[in-house]
Amino acid sequence: MAKKTFEASMARLEEIARQLEAGDISLDQSLKLFDEGVKLARFCQEKLDRAQEKVDLLLKEEGGFARVPFGEREDDGE
Repeated sequence: MAKKTFEASMARLEEIARQLEAGDISLDQSLKLFDEGVKLARFCQEKLDRAQEKVDLLLKEEGGFARVPFGEREDDGE
């Protein structure tokens, strides 16, 4: 069995969202898709959290850069 990747999981999440938004599936199938989507979202969030930890560690090792939340950078023009 192939290893699950972040990219494949995101693609499947997008597919699930389209199917749920279309609204032409049964309640039981909707619940199964929703359950799968929640599991995929958790998997993706864990991958992102681990990536952020690695970036933080690398930045710390390189001289202690401050972590700035996405969208709050000074050079964003706001």
